[in-house]
Amino acid sequence: MVEIPDAGQKVSLEVKTHNGTTIIEGILLHPSAKNHVTVKLVNGYNTSYPVDDVISIEVTGTLQIDESTSSQPVQLNEALPRVRILHTGGTIASKVDYSTGAVVARFEPEEMIASLPELADIANIEAVKLGNMFSDDIRPQHWNSMIQASQQAFEDGCDGVVVTHGTDTLHISSAAMSFAWGGKGGIPPGRIAFVGSQRSSDRGSSDAAENLLSAVYWAAYGPDVSGGAGDGVVVVMHTSSNDGECAVYPGTGVRKMHSSRRDAFQPVNCEALATVTIENGEISHQLTDYYRSLQSNTKNRTVAQRPTFYETGTRIAQFVAGPWLHSEEIEAIVQTGVQAIVIQGTGLGHLPIDDPGKDAPENTKVWRALTRCVNREIPIVVINQCIHGPVDMNVYSKGRKQIDMGILGHGSVAAPETVIVKIHWALSNNVRLTDAIGKNLCGEGNNLLRT
Repeated sequence: MVEIPDAGQKVSLEVKTHNGTTIIEGILLHPSAKNHVTVKLVNGYNTSYPVDDVISIEVTGTLQIDESTSSQPVQLNEALPRVRILHTGGTIASKVDYSTGAVVARFEPEEMIASLPELADIANIEAVKLGNMFSDDIRPQHWNSMIQASQQAFEDGCDGVVVTHGTDTLHISSAAMSFAWGGKGGIPPGRIAFVGSQRSSDRGSSDAAENLLSAVYWAAYGPDVSGGAGDGVVVVMHTSSNDGECAVYPGTGVRKMHSSRRDAFQPVNCEALATVTIENGEISHQLTDYYRSLQSNTKNRTVAQRPTFYETGTRIAQFVAGPWLHSEEIEAIVQTGVQAIVIQGTGLGHLPIDDPGKDAPENTKVWRALTRCVNREIPIVVINQCIHGPVDMNVYSKGRKQIDMGILGHGSVAAPETVIVKIHWALSNNVRLTDAIGKNLCGEGNNLLRT
C-alpha cells in the first residue's frame, strides 16, 4: 500500500480504474471516506478512489495561496451608480480548506470584488464586511446589523445595496429587511438585493459569479422601488440549473426549496419580478408581466426616513400540527415566557383539536391548551405547512372553530417564514398583531394563489 501525503499537497496519482490505469492530478483533500484518497481536480470537482487502487502517488508541489487580490485597489468610474456590498458570509464567499476538504467562510469582500473584474463595468463597488457567517448561525441581532448598514449606505449616497448571504436562511433575512424598511408603509431609499450561491466559488459548477453580477446589476439599474409590489428588497438567484439567467424574486415571497440545486430558490404563491440575463459578457434585465401588473396597481409610497429594527429578546415558539403535537409541549413552552406561538397547520391551516370518535383525548387537551394561551393573550398564529396555497380557515368547520377560538393567520398567502418574521417585526415595533397579520405591509399579502 502506498503512503498517502498530507492534505493540501499538489499530487499526481496513478490509479486503477475499470478502464485500466490513469493519471490524476490535483490537490489532495481530506478523504471523503475511510481508506480512500480524495483529490480536487483542476476543473474544481472532487474525485475519490480506494487506497488499494492507488498504484503510485507523487507530490508535485505545495499549494500556494495567492493573497495579492485582497490588496489590489478597485478602479472607480464616477459615471456609474454606487453599490455597496454588505458581506455577511455564506457559500458565495467561501473557499475550500484544503487541509480538511470542507468549505469555510473566509473570502474577504476585497477578494470577491477583485476576482470579478466585470463588477467594475457595472457600478462603483464598495464593500463592508459585517461578518463571515454561515446563515444557519444568523439571528435577529444580525438582521439589525444588516439593516443599520443598509441605512448607512444610503445616507452615504449609494444608489443600491447588495447583501451577500448564506442561502439556508437568506429568505428569512430578506423578509426581515423588507419589513424593516416597508412595514410601516415606506420604501427604502434605493434598491436592496440579497444574493447567495449554492456552490462555492472555486467549484467548476459555481453559481457565485453570475448571481453576484446579477444582484449588483439589479441594485444599480433595476426600476424604482414601488414597495407594495414586494420589490423593496429582492432575492437574486439562478432561475434554472443552466448558466446565463438569474431570477429576481420578492424578498417576502421566496423560499429555498432544495438543498443543492442552483435553482433552489422558488417563489411562494407569486412569480418572479424580473430576469437578469448574462450573454456574451452583456447584462440586461426584463421585467415580468406579473411585476408590471403589480406596479400599475400599487400606490406610490414615500421613502422611509429610517428603517425599523427587531427586538433581539423576542421569543416565538414553533410547532408542527400532526400526530406528535401534544398539550404538554405547548404548556411547557408557555412557561418560558414566549411572546407568540406559531403552528404549521395542515392543509388549509388546521390543527388537531377535535375528537369526534372519543378515542383521541390528546386532541381535546391541545384545544384546551391553545384556548388557555389565547386567554392569556399569547397570540397563536397558523402558517401553511404545505408552503404553497393560502391559510383559509373559512372552508371547514374545523377552521371556523379555530377562528372563534381567536387563532390568527386566516387569509395569509405569504411564505411561512415570512409570516414568522412579520410576527417578530410587529412584536418589536408595537404593532397590533391582529392588525398586522391581515394587512399587506410590503408586498407579502398580494401574492398570486396557485391552483
